[in-house]
Amino acid sequence: MLCGELIALMATGIWLFFLYRPTQAQAWDDIATLHSDVTFGVVVREIHRVASFLALCTAAVVGVLVVVDGALRRRPARSVAIAGALVFVVAAASVSGYLLPWDQLALWAVTVGTNMNGYRPLFGDQVRFVLLGGQEIGTSTLLRWLVIHGALLGPTAVALAAVARGRKSSDATNDG
Repeated sequence: MLCGELIALMATGIWLFFLYRPTQAQAWDDIATLHSDVTFGVVVREIHRVASFLALCTAAVVGVLVVVDGALRRRPARSVAIAGALVFVVAAASVSGYLLPWDQLALWAVTVGTNMNGYRPLFGDQVRFVLLGGQEIGTSTLLRWLVIHGALLGPTAVALAAVARGRKSSDATNDG
């Protein structure tokens, strides 16, 4: 089921990518234009949003099932690691997708996410600089998160799902 959701996300994401300009001046206007002037724009965006939610729920359920199955059958920790990575990547893709409309919610999320002062050992000033693409939240931040969302997290989720599916098939033949 997760593979179907990821296929829907990839297809709608690619379609949406060609209608979107990652600049502070255009991002919100492109979303508004998508709703008013693009045929099936709202439908495709809603399919992408719902598929993202379903993928997150499915990945979480798969993660729990893999952990339980691993505990009951004494499976290798590699399966648990793959499932955990899949849940993390799908969650990160869901969060980064909310940044792309560049509305008030996105600005708040970027501000809070990059000002995690209590977690300095993990999220120091260098990590904040990399996440923002500079000292301040701006166009480079938006472009950076578009690349992370579309070019890094999407393909990584597909690759992890393929590896997990391949392991599931090989486990079934080994249990024979």
